[in-house]
Parts: sequence; structure tokens; C-alpha cells
Amino acid sequence: MDHSENEDISLKRTDIADKDAADKPRGRKRAAAPVDEPEKPKPEDEQNSPPKKRRGRPPKSASANQETPVKGKRGRKKAAASSEQAAASSSEQAAASSEQAAASSEQAAASSEQAASEEVASEEVAATTTTEEVENEEGSSVTTPATTPATTPATTPATTPAKRRGRPPRTPRKSEEGTVSAEVTPQKRRGRPPKSAQPVAKKPTDARNQQAGGDEQQEERNGAFAKPKDGLRTWGRFGKLPYPGDKAFLHDTFPEHFMWAVGTAAYQVEGAHDRDGKGLSIWDTFTRGGTRMVTGDVGSDSYHNVHADVRAIKQLGVSHYRFSLSWPRLFPNGTRESLNEAGVGYYRTLLKRLKEARVEPVVTLYHWDLPDHLQQAFGGWSSPRVVDLFVDYADFCFQTFGDDVKYWITIDNPFMVAWHGYGTGVVAPGIKNDPDLPFRVGHNLLKAHAAAWHLYRRRYRSRQRGKLSMALASHWIKPSRTRRENLQECQCSLDHVLGWFARPLFTDGEYPPCMRQRLGSRLPSFTREEREEIRGTADFFALSHGASLSFHLINDSLKFGQNEDLDLRMLLYWVNAEYDAPPILVVQSGWYVLGNTNIEDPKHMYYLKRFIVETLKSISIDRVNVIGYTAWSLVDGFEWNREYGIRTGLYYVDFHTPDMKREPKTSATFYRALIQRNGFPELPENRPTQGVETTPTQFADPSVYLWNRSSDGELKRLTGFSVSPLDRATHCANYATIRQQVNEIRQVGVSHFHFSLNWSALVPTGNVSLPNATLLRYYRCFTQQLLAAGVSPVITLWHHTSDTPSLPAPLHTTNKWLNREAPEAFAAYALLCYRELGEHVKLWITLNEPNDETVGYQEGHQMLRAHALAWHAYHRHFRHAQGGQDVEPAKRVLDFRVGWFAEPIFGQGDYPVGMRSWLRQLNSLDLPVFNEEDRQLVKGTFDFFAISHFSTDLVTHAKEDSPVVKQHYSDVPIYVMANGVQEDPARFKDSLRVYYLYNYINEALKASTLDGVNLKGYFAYALSDMRDPGFGLYGQVHDEVIVKASLSNYRNIIEHNGFPVQGVVPQQCPRNPHPCLGCQVLTKRPLLGFLTLLGSGFLITLGLVIYYAAKRRKECY
Repeated sequence: MDHSENEDISLKRTDIADKDAADKPRGRKRAAAPVDEPEKPKPEDEQNSPPKKRRGRPPKSASANQETPVKGKRGRKKAAASSEQAAASSSEQAAASSEQAAASSEQAAASSEQAASEEVASEEVAATTTTEEVENEEGSSVTTPATTPATTPATTPATTPAKRRGRPPRTPRKSEEGTVSAEVTPQKRRGRPPKSAQPVAKKPTDARNQQAGGDEQQEERNGAFAKPKDGLRTWGRFGKLPYPGDKAFLHDTFPEHFMWAVGTAAYQVEGAHDRDGKGLSIWDTFTRGGTRMVTGDVGSDSYHNVHADVRAIKQLGVSHYRFSLSWPRLFPNGTRESLNEAGVGYYRTLLKRLKEARVEPVVTLYHWDLPDHLQQAFGGWSSPRVVDLFVDYADFCFQTFGDDVKYWITIDNPFMVAWHGYGTGVVAPGIKNDPDLPFRVGHNLLKAHAAAWHLYRRRYRSRQRGKLSMALASHWIKPSRTRRENLQECQCSLDHVLGWFARPLFTDGEYPPCMRQRLGSRLPSFTREEREEIRGTADFFALSHGASLSFHLINDSLKFGQNEDLDLRMLLYWVNAEYDAPPILVVQSGWYVLGNTNIEDPKHMYYLKRFIVETLKSISIDRVNVIGYTAWSLVDGFEWNREYGIRTGLYYVDFHTPDMKREPKTSATFYRALIQRNGFPELPENRPTQGVETTPTQFADPSVYLWNRSSDGELKRLTGFSVSPLDRATHCANYATIRQQVNEIRQVGVSHFHFSLNWSALVPTGNVSLPNATLLRYYRCFTQQLLAAGVSPVITLWHHTSDTPSLPAPLHTTNKWLNREAPEAFAAYALLCYRELGEHVKLWITLNEPNDETVGYQEGHQMLRAHALAWHAYHRHFRHAQGGQDVEPAKRVLDFRVGWFAEPIFGQGDYPVGMRSWLRQLNSLDLPVFNEEDRQLVKGTFDFFAISHFSTDLVTHAKEDSPVVKQHYSDVPIYVMANGVQEDPARFKDSLRVYYLYNYINEALKASTLDGVNLKGYFAYALSDMRDPGFGLYGQVHDEVIVKASLSNYRNIIEHNGFPVQGVVPQQCPRNPHPCLGCQVLTKRPLLGFLTLLGSGFLITLGLVIYYAAKRRKECY
């Protein structure tokens, strides 16, 4: 068994299609600011001053000619008079039926909205695919409608604002009166009623998108809100993005003032559950009920480790720290009368330490730890009485801590509280006897949040200038089939989790239509006054995403038959499109590792990096206004229903030590470096390199470093000090990556390892007399170390890549393979490789997968000549001394593709007859004609047949590959040089690849044993995800290497040399015998071989005759 790996192929940001106006989804149009007058941010004092507008709600209707809102006292009097006159002229019948008309209008609006969603879904079905299809579909990217300013037709591009790299576009520029200054008539959207109740040219300003400040007026919150269902276009939009460019890693940085944060929750980390007057919470009671044995009484004891936590926060370098206040620590029985001064002192100390560290707090009022007294006395959140008590508790917190807090979260994850606290009973308080109770609880949570928001607006915002929101958590979902119904089910799944609370806050104060239709009377309803009170009560969108919800607590009933997925970027885009582009603060994001994991947490780091890259793409490519990211969590603690079975902290906590010692994990080191660079800038080490780096720090770095053992263990370079580098000869030990890679290969248990050389890097000038000595030395060391480990190297001289230059610069810039000098240049390059590396290599591949779809027939003809010249060069100069074999492989087992390159080499020296016939029917003359010299040059230039086979879908009948080759080219030796399947690199338990390898190798065994195919070897692709993400047996997370399940399975197959019957002694993998030159001659030149045998027989007979004749003559004497 063997293994295959190709050279590193980098994908750059330029491969990603940033925007495509032709494919923009139709959406609500916005007025655009002129290009030459970008919006300037208002001064802080101006931002926070009350806007000069009248109080109260705006008129419910406007005349067709009205362009600006009514202002001033006279205007209000005129408006009032007109309103009274209009009311007087109304008929009594209309007045009597007004309530019925309102209900009919609301029902009609819901029906119209549902019809619009169905039409949107039908438009997106063609573009949306299943999970596997989306991964491979190519197309143009589409700019999000929620962030794309409206433009006039292509003849007037001046209305489109210039886009800024790495930041979302600015909002339309406002005039002094608060109206949109650029007049663009919005176009009507298909499937939706026109906005007849709003002015055509201008509309009131929506204060929710301003930075902050002052008393928000009622008319501002009653302005234009998002039309829902724009998010339904998300799946189609991402299905049309170019693949694989859109999946490439993005090297870019975040906006200048991006909020980098880390967070914790009180019950998880504080501990001290009964210290200093703290009251019981519902979690204190819940963890002591039933058969549960583990509690959060101690957590990570942050109550007694404020200094340690703040020190960890400073080491990370974050700008914000999110933590929650413990309601029962401040009010032990839930009411103000039970105020606990010790609890107040603890939080004041924490805020003081954060201020000294220049870290801004993001404070959560309620993170699931309700005072148990309120649960026992009133039934918890099921009672409206608790709503009033929460508002009083919030009032105290605003008054006590508000001067130091600019960002408030009222309630964390209300879905979790309502659905799993009062529905499934998975979390505290663990109630599960009333299926309708979660919806009543969610109703009260929304009322409590809205009341707290209004309280802060009235009493504290003008002085404290803070912002409030509710933290909403969500999963992500993808359609299981490409049908309109599946898209609607995906939308409905998100509505039942995220939209349940987001739509009332950000849209119209009402629950999503999908919930209302499916739940009916089970879902409480809001009165008109309550809808007005709730909508618009969020200053930013606080989004939670990660292990606390996704893949853990979303049950199948809320997936509606669709596939749950982990895609933060698509979720951000959906929120942006569904809720009219609000500023989004990711208040919780991260993953977990098992509880027995110490400071090495590559899995957590991988997901952290993945989510942050998706956030960066959301900002830079999708133009979503994400203002911050919060990694979860700061330290290990009590993980709710998972108790201590998992760890989510960036800092490891040793729960067995008295002081709960904190130690930074690998994920903390990664996050700190990320924050320092503000993202992933394209540093020199990120760019494709020419040659291979050695280990400079050990032998060549002249700097002197100080090891900070007492703090974070960081090496700090001392300025002004240096030493002379050691003068020593270069050794293979200098190449730091060789040892690690050879060790990884050895652990797989393979006998051969296949890799590709880089022609353009090895001979960058095209002159083989001036090779890259460092890279050549690296390859020589690598092959030596492979042999020392008992692994035979198999080398490909040239691997076709469509994205990066694979030919030396002189050839790449002059027609590439169409250059007449290309075949001779390749032969010279091959001679260099044979001479320098041939001592260690017995299997050579000249050209790997040259029959790519992007290769033309003329190019292919030149490649065949290049291969033939390289084969003859090896045959003449090196075969006798090195005893190796040389071949050119084909790619797919399709006659048109394989025969293109295989027939000239393995057959009669010309292209297949069927191929020529088909092209003639198409009137194509592109296929070149071999002259006799080229025919003889190419024919027979092989030692074995090498074939590569890949699939993005599961293939179980792979034995069709080898018999086809056998039927066409007799009993030629066959090597499967590369075979693999792509799977999500985040899935280290890659069951798809395990199943794929098992079946594919089993079918290859059948081809050998049952069909008589001369199969000599099998190479699994690939060794690591680092070079080809998704194909590796090893996962790559930053600098950590993860052994996937498929590696162990493949190694087991190798150890047993196949699939032996149970109880039979395992076979041993055969090693390659020494090459038989005479056998090769007999195989490829039968006539010459026959004459050779005949001549040999004649010489032997003649020798015997002479011998016996001489012997007889001697006896006679």
C-alpha cells in the first residue's frame, strides 16, 4: 500500500469573486450617497444629542406630493386640524368596521408576505443545491441586497458609492433634517405590495442604525423597517459563488476599530455559590435534583480570582470583555429589598480592574441564573410578575454600574431559556410538562427586554451613552433537496429559533408568519400597543453561535427535515438580509474539547480560526456590518448540561488545585497573535515561496531572546544585542519540516510515498545549469530520509495546476507548453532530476494528469513529446545504472480522456481512432497529426500504467478502472497513483473517507484477484489537509497535526495486506523485486526478444559444439 501527496497549491484572495452586479438579487432599493461626498461620522456630542424632531408617532398616511416630515408647531397644528377634519368626514360604518378592516389588512399582509417568500424560493431553487452540490458549483458572487445601495441603470454609475476594502459600505448620507439626501425612486419588488403608506422620495430616519445617543423618538422607531424574507435568498446566493475560490483562505484584516472580545457567564465561572450573602439560583437547585451529582458550586472560582482573570484578559490583548451579573448574588431573593452589598462590591472591583487594563466591559444582565426564590414563588419566567422584577433589577444595574458600561445585553439566548428551560427540561429550571409553556415564557422574555430598553432610553442613555440588545443564538441549516419546499423549511427552521425573537425586535413587533401558521393559538399574540413597544428595541444585533446551541440542543423537530450545518458566514449574511443590515456584534462564538484535554486544544483552535475567517469574509466580501467578535470562553468552567465533560476556555483551569491555576492553551496563543495582527494579513510566510526555508532560528538568527518564565512564557527579543551566526555546513537536519513529515508518513505504514517536484521553483530561470540549490538539496534530503524510514519515494516531475505557474518563467510567459522549446526544456529538467535524485528513486512519473479539461490538443501534443524525450533520456543514460521505471499517467477512466494520452504511448503511437472520428464529425481540426518520427518517439515509452481517480461522491464499484485498462493495453502493470474523496476538514472522524477507502480498495482487490488485472500498487490521496484541504488523512489545525479516523483504518488495511478472513494469519506486503531488464525487452519488443533468444540459443549451441570438439581432440592425444 502506498500514499500520494502533491505540492502545495495556494489560492489567493484574487480568486474570490467579490461582487457581480448582474446577479444581484432583487431587493429593497436605497438612496445612494454621491461618490465624491462620503458620509462623515458625526461628533460624539452630536451623535448623542436628541434629534430635532417632534415627539409622537408620524401620521399614518401621507399625500402623494409630500416629501418631508411635518416639523414645527405650525406644522403640527395643521396636521392635527387635517387629521380631525379627515376623521369627521369618515362614515360611521367605516368607523364601526375599522377593527375588522385592520384584522383583514394584517391577514392580507401575512398572506402577501408568504406569497412573496414562495416566489423568492422558486427563483432560488435553480441556484440552490444540496450540500454536496453547493460545494462544487461555480458561478458569480452576488452582493447582498441589504448592503447594496440602490443604483440607477448602467448609464448613471455616479450614484453607486465607492466600496471600501475590508469594511461594509456606509449608510446613505443624511441631510440636516434627517432625510435621505439623494432622491432615488425605489422599484417595486415582485410578489410584494407597494409601500403606499410612505413617502416616495424620502422617509424618516431609522434611529436604530445611528451610533447612539439621546432620547430616541417614537417616530424614529416607527420608520421604515426591514421587509422580511430577504434572508430566503441566502442559499441561492452562496450556491452561485465560485468554487473553490470562495472556499479559499482569505488573507485580509478587520476594520480599524473592530471589537475583539472574550466572554464568560456568571454561573459557569464565579463559584462561591453560598459565599458573602449570595442567594440560590435555579441552577443551584437544578444541579442538585434527580440523579445529577455535579454542580457549578465552584466553577473556576472567578469570585476569588479577579486578578488572575484580568491578567489573562490583558495577555490576550482584547478590547472588550463580556461577563454576566449574577441576579441572585446582587438580589438574593430576586427583589431590591434583599440587596447584597458584597455582590455589588465584587462587580465594582471587576469593572475597576478592567478599566485599569483599558478593557471595555460588555455586561449581560441575565445569563440563565434566575433567583430560585422567583421560580418557587411565581413560576419563574412564566409569570408576568417576574417581568416587572427584572425591570427593577435592570434599573438598579444601570444606576449602579452604568457609568462604566457602554454595551449591555439584557437576556442571553432567550430560545435556550424558553425552549430548553421550560420545554425539554434539558437546562434549569428543567420544566417539561407543558408543550405551550415555552411560548408563553418567550413572550414574557421579549416584554422584559423591551421594558428594560425603554427604561434605559428614558433615564440613562443621554448621560451614560450606552447601547442595549438581546443576545440571540442560532444554528444554520441547509436544504436537503433542491426544491422550493426545502428552502421554505430552512427559512422556517431559522424563524423558529432565531426569528422567534429577532423579528419582533428588528422588523414589525410580531412573530414570524411561519410560527403563527404552524402554532396557531398555541403562540401568544401581541396587542397593537405591545408591538409598538417591542419593535426597534435593539441598538445592535447581538448574535451567539457555537457549541452551546448548534449540534447539541437543536432537536430534529426544529430542523424540519433539513440538514444542520456549521456556517457562521451564511448565518451572518442571512441576518443582514433578513433584518435590514443591522450592526452585528458576535457576542459568543467558539467550540469545545473533551474534559480530559490539557493546554493543547487544536480542535478548539481550528473552529475558532474557521469562525473568524468566516466573519472576515462576511465583512470583506459580503459587506455585512459586523462590528465585533467574542471568543468563548475566557477560562474553563461548568458547561451547563455537559457539566465538566467538555472545556471551552482559552485558558486551562486545573480544577484540582486550590487556586484554580490558569494556563493559556494553544487557542489562546493563536487568538492573541490574531488580535495583534487584526486579522490575517498576507505576511511573507503566507505568500507562495520559491524554494524551501531551512531552520533560521537555530543556526542563523543573530538575535538574543529573553525567556519570560514568570508570566506567559513568551520569548522577547532584546534590542541592541546580537551574536555572530555559526559558520557550519548545511545538513539535512536544517530542514525542520522533513522530520515531522517523514514521521507522519511512517505512522501510516505505507511502503511508498508519491509527491511532486516543482519545476518552476527548481529551475526558475529555465536554465538547468542554474538550479535552485536549496530546494534541490531539500528534495535530496527528503528522499534519503524516506528511504531511511523504509518508504520508497515515487516522484512526479510535473504536476498540472491551473491556478499557479507550473512552468519556469521564460516558458510561462511565452505560450507555455505551446512554446516549441518546451519539450526539450522539460527533457533537460528531467535529466537534472534523474542525475541528482535518481540514486534514491525507482519510480518516476513524468507528467501527472496532463489531460485536464483546460489543456488543449496542441498543448497535449507537446506534452506527449516532452514525456517521450524524458523517457528516452532516462532509458539511454540512467536505466542501466539506477534500474528505475518511468511512465506517463492518465486521469479518468473514460476512453476519450484516457485514450488521448494512453493510446500514443501504450498503443500504436497515434491518437485513438474513435477520438479522431468524433472530432471530424464536429468539424474540428484541433487534434494534431503525428509524423513518423514523433510516432516512433512516443510509442512504447512506458514501464507501467499509472492512473489517478478522484470522486466527490462515494464510489463503490471502482474495479471498472483497471479492467478497462487491461482490455485495451493487455497485461500492462497498473498503479493507482492517487485516489481519494473530499470531506469537510473539520470532521476528524471522517466516516465518509473511511467508507470510501474501504470500498475502493476492496474493489481494487477484486480487480486483481477476480479479473486478473496486473495491479501493482495503490496510493491513497492525500497525506495532509495542509496542501489539499478535505483530502488528508491528517488534519491540520494551525501548527497542530490531527490523526483522522481514516488514517487508522487505512493503516489497518495495510497491516493485514487487504481483507483477510478472520482467523487467517495476516499476509505481508510484498516489496518490489529487482527490475528484470530482459523481461522488459520481451514485454515491449517481442520480435527483438525472439531474435535475442534465438541468437542466444545459437551461441550456446555453438559453444557446446566447440567445447566437446576440443575435449575429444584432447582425448585423442
